[in-house]
Amino acid sequence: MTPLNGSGEIGKGLSMKNILLVDSTGGFLFSKIGKQSMKVKSELMDGEGITRTLLRLTHEILEKNKGAKNLVIVGIRNRGDCLARRIIKHIEEIEGVQIPLGILDITLYRDDFQRITDRPLVQETDFPFDLTEKRVVLVDDVLYTGRTIRAALGALIDYGRPALIQLAVLLDRGHRELPIKADYVGKNVPTAFGEEIQVKLKEVDGEDKVLLLGPD
Repeated sequence: MTPLNGSGEIGKGLSMKNILLVDSTGGFLFSKIGKQSMKVKSELMDGEGITRTLLRLTHEILEKNKGAKNLVIVGIRNRGDCLARRIIKHIEEIEGVQIPLGILDITLYRDDFQRITDRPLVQETDFPFDLTEKRVVLVDDVLYTGRTIRAALGALIDYGRPALIQLAVLLDRGHRELPIKADYVGKNVPTAFGEEIQVKLKEVDGEDKVLLLGPD
């Protein structure tokens, strides 16, 4: 049984076995909740595409912030933190400086976790620095309803008062429920209700790819 990271936003930080479990065979995925079968409709990005996109986002971040001074990168678990590490590596290669990394678990800041599960899976939040007066770039894999980002903003304020907060996402799939917009978007992917985006990264899944899933 393989966990499905649906949109990259729904259920982030929650116990996956309480949300969605899938069986992957021949490209078809089975959802335990609601007995809904899902299949792969298309591959949105391969490994090279993800690498190129993150490099472009890195250049955009450096250009907009006029370099790396006072810049910190914060990744949202799980997968946003992996993308954040890759962006930091690109910054080091381009600017020759090491940028601080923060890792954020937003489980207890979500406004819906009690509705989704009674056993939230709380993971480590790691902030080895004060955010006060820092230029923060918050990184996540998929922007969807905006609720994950709202929770992340609430969590960030507990670690200081940043000079500003920007948002970078690998994909934006639309369907916002809150007035939240990304500053840096790798790819806009309009989706229909019932479709899901599955982001796979080597650090978590053993491979790099982004898939669009739809009802069977």
